[in-house]
Amino acid sequence: MALWLGNALLGIFGNKYIATLFVSMFPLIELKGAIPIGKGLFGLGLLSTAGLSYLGSTAAGVLVFFLLKPVFALLKKIRGVERLILKTEALFNRKADNIAKKTDGKAEDKAAIIKFFGLLVFVAVPFPVTGVWTGAAIAVFLNMKFYHALPALALGNLVAGAIITLLTFLFEPYVDIIIYTLFAIVIIMLVITIIKIVRSKPDDGEK
Repeated sequence: MALWLGNALLGIFGNKYIATLFVSMFPLIELKGAIPIGKGLFGLGLLSTAGLSYLGSTAAGVLVFFLLKPVFALLKKIRGVERLILKTEALFNRKADNIAKKTDGKAEDKAAIIKFFGLLVFVAVPFPVTGVWTGAAIAVFLNMKFYHALPALALGNLVAGAIITLLTFLFEPYVDIIIYTLFAIVIIMLVITIIKIVRSKPDDGEK
């Protein structure tokens, strides 16, 4: 999927740097997939690939932060989609609640710090479903201010990018294996996420 996407974007833009930038903006793929693709598939320099992937994935997180609720509100008006959106909201709410529970009884400033570092650590873990897309959605459901959420997302994404860049550098001869392994994990996590959404109660999303 990721290799097809990379080649498709390369065919559209005709530029390896722009293709890498846009690959990093896709959910689940983000910089964790864009870095090895830019290096292994496109043959770009590792640092330039990492920089482009970081910029693209962080920009995607900003878009998610501002557009998530308006898009969800629009989709709820489409017959047959509303139930799925409610279940998706329920999933994000549960993830946000896991962070929010740690702030119970805390002063407002301490609660904000806990949310900040909770979101940062979540995004920093270099797994397919813990990137800036999900992190930005969690920030929205935590009702975080943008100027609080953005540094957490950006720093967490920087840590995740540094880890993937280091792994790509250390195991450069096996970058193809890294790509295939990563996206095998993506498919598995995507299936698990879909199952969770389908099996969740829509009432949770209406709270």
